Amino acid sequence: MSVKIIIDSSTDAAEAVKNRFTVVPLPVFFGEEKFIDGVNLTHAEFYERLKSSPQLPKTSQAAPYDYSTAYEAATADGSSAVVLTISKKLSGTYQSAMIAAEDFKGRVFVVDSGTVTISAGILAEYALRLADSGMPAEKIAEALESKKKDVRLIAMVDTLEYLKKGGRLSAAVAFAGELLSVKPVISVEDGEIHILGKARGAKNGNNLLEAEIKKTGGVDFSMPILLGYSGTDPAKLHGYIDDFSELWRGHAEAFSIAEIGSVVGTHAGPGAIAAAFFVK
Repeated sequence: MSVKIIIDSSTDAAEAVKNRFTVVPLPVFFGEEKFIDGVNLTHAEFYERLKSSPQLPKTSQAAPYDYSTAYEAATADGSSAVVLTISKKLSGTYQSAMIAAEDFKGRVFVVDSGTVTISAGILAEYALRLADSGMPAEKIAEALESKKKDVRLIAMVDTLEYLKKGGRLSAAVAFAGELLSVKPVISVEDGEIHILGKARGAKNGNNLLEAEIKKTGGVDFSMPILLGYSGTDPAKLHGYIDDFSELWRGHAEAFSIAEIGSVVGTHAGPGAIAAAFFVK
């Protein structure tokens, strides 16, 4: 039987493959109002609400019942499943997935991605490649555990407003940064968001983003690569691809692009651009 790949809605995957995953949605709260990510709240609707909301939204973990339901459906025909979750440092979703898996021993294998959004997306796409090759679920889970250390996510944020709201920058620093049009470059490392540096203006921000990508030691172009943007307009991302084509020239003719969802989008705000890749 086949191996099915289960992800949660914090994972943003390439358009070409996202319909191949079973997705367990996470709840999103704007104040007392509850939404189900990807069910009754699209990415576009999320960013519209984010811009108008006085407080940052909050995401909650998926429940064990949600995973049990997904496991039952995935394994009903005798298939096994590999489950890739948002980093356990960002959500209790991994624990819910593990609790539910107790009733599916030998059929369901859970992996903490250690990351989120498009970097979890490239791990999920790698899992599909392994499943397509005929690798059994247990071995796929082992391969993901080994390979996830090579995943990098680097992003440039367009505004400091949401980092300030989330307590990651002081109000004074954020205010000064906005006056100077500072563009922070961030990463997700070991399940936590880190600020790598700040640049004045979009062009210098792009240069810093390029420099941080180069610092990683090189992109493994034989593995999945995914570019992402937050908000509703990918124009800045396309501009970046054009400006720094020397990073990709001779290695890739085109790139998969995904919208960045609510978990990272809450802190980055609209207008961010990001690259997720495996290092050599």
